Amino acid sequence: MAEPINSAPDSSRELITFLVGSQEFCVDVMSVREIRVWTPATPLAHAPSYVCGVINLRGAVLPIIDFAARLGMTPTQATTRHAILVVQIREQAVGLLVEGVSEILTITSDLVQPIPDVASRATREFVNGIVATQGRMISMITLDAMLPEPLEAAA
Repeated sequence: MAEPINSAPDSSRELITFLVGSQEFCVDVMSVREIRVWTPATPLAHAPSYVCGVINLRGAVLPIIDFAARLGMTPTQATTRHAILVVQIREQAVGLLVEGVSEILTITSDLVQPIPDVASRATREFVNGIVATQGRMISMITLDAMLPEPLEAAA
């Protein structure tokens, strides 16, 4: 049986959970600047296929990444029911297009399990642990992997 990533059970953290397809994902609440309703993005020429485009966020240009497409899933057909998680990735604000935000969870470190050895390299790149709580398995996302170096340099 796999050991928890961090064995200090009394250290807690808050995570925002969200849906993409039928899967649940989460990020640290401290990485999220705001949650917005879907706003159509202006496409960028020659951008990677997972980049929806950019939106104007209070005078700043915010790149929007289709979270599903970035993970290699079917690209999202955005509607007014979708949400944009505005997150901080290194020094860059980025919007992640998701199906919807579920809740804020407070968890202890002992609920975070390592990625199984059978996971693909791509999974290991984007997911840094599995939160097992309330009968659910929620993938913890590595936000740094969402914004590769070439996109960071262009933004």
